[in-house]
Amino acid sequence: MAYLFARAADSYFQAFIHGQDSSGDPSQQEAKQREAEIRNTILAQVLDQAARARLSNLALVKPDKAKAVENYLIQMARFGQLPGKVSEQGLIEILEKVSQQTEKKTTVKFNRRKVLDSDEEDDY
Repeated sequence: MAYLFARAADSYFQAFIHGQDSSGDPSQQEAKQREAEIRNTILAQVLDQAARARLSNLALVKPDKAKAVENYLIQMARFGQLPGKVSEQGLIEILEKVSQQTEKKTTVKFNRRKVLDSDEEDDY
């Protein structure tokens, strides 16, 4: 099953590359639309319905994170690392992995200014 996903993903990307070269100079919008269709086809083969719904909800809120997860899933499918369709729980685990890798650590540093106050100084 994983072999079929890998072959399908690879053939879609090869068709995309060769289609772009043979058609001459397609517009950027057509190329983006074709790429989106290929991505959606691969993701439809790799994810079950609940996982696709969760990923589309994530894309509405955090498009960068959703794109990273999509790229990760497509890469896994191309190399045959997915044993079957990814369930919602499997997608949650992948989201946690991606979140850990892209986690930003926030640090707050207070710079306190020393103000010269006439009350603090002792005049002798």
